Amino acid sequence: MNELQLTDFDADHQLLALPGTTLLIFTSAGCSSCRWARRELPQLDLPVARLAWIDAGDNPGLVARYEVFHLPALFAVHDGYFYAALEARLERSALTAALEQALQRPAEELP
Repeated sequence: MNELQLTDFDADHQLLALPGTTLLIFTSAGCSSCRWARRELPQLDLPVARLAWIDAGDNPGLVARYEVFHLPALFAVHDGYFYAALEARLERSALTAALEQALQRPAEELP
């Protein structure tokens, strides 16, 4: 699975240009659930084109714009449009269902 590391400086440009579905994931080095997600999510066969990682500690602008209050925080982006925050267990079936539900919502501009 393709993976990207995004920052305050390049996230908008990258997300607007990328085709298909991106699972945008905010993590932090001090968060044990984040370390687990970072290790395990790439191994899942998720219906996304890529995983895009954002270090919440190094990118306060994106944290504020996406209103991240807990980590890891996951968001669905498709063809440059924002769809929804995902509230799901970090397992294949739950994430797949949350992504499918999110992508049925009306598209919005990126935060």
